[in-house]
Amino acid sequence: MGAEIPGVVKLKCSVKNYDWGKVGKESAVARLYAKNSGEETDADGPYAEFWMGSHESGPSYVVVSEGVNAGLTNGELEREDGCKWKNYNLVSLKDWIERNPSVLGDKALKKWGPNLPFLFKVLSVAKALSIQAHPDKDLAAVLHKQQPEVYKDDNHKPEMALALTEFEALCGFVGLEELKTVVHSVPEIIEVVGSSCADQVLTLSEEDGEAKLKEVLRSLFTSLMSVSKTVISDVISKLISRLNLKREVRELTEKEELVLRLEKQYPGDVGIIAAFLFNYMKLNPGDALYLGANEPHAYIHGDCIECMATSDNVVRAGLTPKIRDVQTLCSMLTYKQGSPEILPRVHLNPYTVKYLPPFDEFEVDRCDLPQETSTAFPAVPGPSIFVVMAGEGTMRVPFSKQLIAEGDVLFVTANTEISIETVSGLNLYRAGVNSRFLEKSGVSTPN
Repeated sequence: MGAEIPGVVKLKCSVKNYDWGKVGKESAVARLYAKNSGEETDADGPYAEFWMGSHESGPSYVVVSEGVNAGLTNGELEREDGCKWKNYNLVSLKDWIERNPSVLGDKALKKWGPNLPFLFKVLSVAKALSIQAHPDKDLAAVLHKQQPEVYKDDNHKPEMALALTEFEALCGFVGLEELKTVVHSVPEIIEVVGSSCADQVLTLSEEDGEAKLKEVLRSLFTSLMSVSKTVISDVISKLISRLNLKREVRELTEKEELVLRLEKQYPGDVGIIAAFLFNYMKLNPGDALYLGANEPHAYIHGDCIECMATSDNVVRAGLTPKIRDVQTLCSMLTYKQGSPEILPRVHLNPYTVKYLPPFDEFEVDRCDLPQETSTAFPAVPGPSIFVVMAGEGTMRVPFSKQLIAEGDVLFVTANTEISIETVSGLNLYRAGVNSRFLEKSGVSTPN
């Protein structure tokens, strides 16, 4: 790495104001963005996603003091006179990495080229996101070629969600016994898909084999999602009336209560009734789940850290005003049944926990430092992004240090040792290339 490239650079990051985001000060995303950018936020506007990475749909920018080129030749810095950054220059993280590829480390550079392989986000969810799935690499390439305005890149998008608050989500299809219970107890589904399709579900057994189970589930789900808006609107009206009557004589199930909430958010949407087919997950703060390609999901409520391969490909089919691609979604899903796996927590030290999903592109660390404590992040042979969620402290690298506080986002180059100390307390998260990938690639990583 050239002498002019520091081990740590600050990033100015992007925000997404999707209508499902939490509003104003209720949004962790709004608070982070205000601190990070120095800009005022709209007290009445939704703030949904805070993006940290190099994807062109929501780029981050390297913040460089005037007179310092940080590995760029003269004339390559772009001045931005924002209130916080008026004495600084900005260059996109994507361009900066392309001009200084050594910041990624040899192994990441060899596999992914001069591209950051992961995208780091914070989400603040007030109402349900769309029922969606992310394509694998082969399908992503096809979709991007056919509809580049909808599918923005040709990469896959495995992802993980790490709860900051209690976090609700629909993830994957329910198991066979619960699926039978749903067909038995939700007559509106039979009205939509027909008694023949419903009977196929009710006569299934595990002995029929995985291929048969998936075939029947695919038929049921596709029939449900493909029904006309007129039919589904009428059926949902009956469903809601029935549940409101049931509420007078018994306590509704969690899934039934959820369906009533979804109907208020997306009246007449097929996703309301489809919710019965998915696992309803409630994550506690610190719980993390991962979602592979072609797995259906919909986040419902709460704040989370999200990390994924660098992609913005989403195939939607319900609970959304955005473009739907029902045929693609129904054909791409794995139709695997059962609850998603909660990732185990790997305790690195008293303050830091690592989450290792089964994907090469990324991992996430959570670090909670109490008052007057310090910790170290050993040098790793891949890039990292740190985000400070709360508190303040000092980040030290060889030959330099800087104060860090809530809203700061920092890109750390490969092979840079980091130490962090705090007087008042500090909460931060780190995203980096998966340690298992670096280890199996012939690079040892510290514990």
